Amino acid sequence: MRSMQVPLAFIYDRCASNSYRQLGMRLAACRRYAKDAGWTLAGRWCDLGDYALSMRRPQLSALVSAMRAAADHREVLCLVHTWERLATDATHRLLLQQRVVEAGGWAITTFGECDRYRAFLLGGKSPVAPHGRSTTTPDTMEAAR
Repeated sequence: MRSMQVPLAFIYDRCASNSYRQLGMRLAACRRYAKDAGWTLAGRWCDLGDYALSMRRPQLSALVSAMRAAADHREVLCLVHTWERLATDATHRLLLQQRVVEAGGWAITTFGECDRYRAFLLGGKSPVAPHGRSTTTPDTMEAAR
């Protein structure tokens, strides 16, 4: 059962280039966003080099495993700077987002784009509002469709 704790944020990014300057800026933006939201940071996971461009993402797999272990106890989310940090191809990105949902979480960008309600509709855990109130009612579920 989930407690009333603040969500646990798992930061993810990927970088195929040898220059990590932009990666550092994106990660800093994620940390700032999580801090402003009042979330607890679980850590950061980054796939580098060829792994950043393939479907095989060892760091994302490690993030999903850690998320799954924490999801029974509290709300968990995957924070990315933009959706393209998961994948530039929409189909590939949705497959990666589905892995997060299957682990009991949802994903959000630093621009506030969120798949929280879609994750719930795809079989994830019920979204929880601050102070532990469920944000899902028949009206909000209809609006999410």
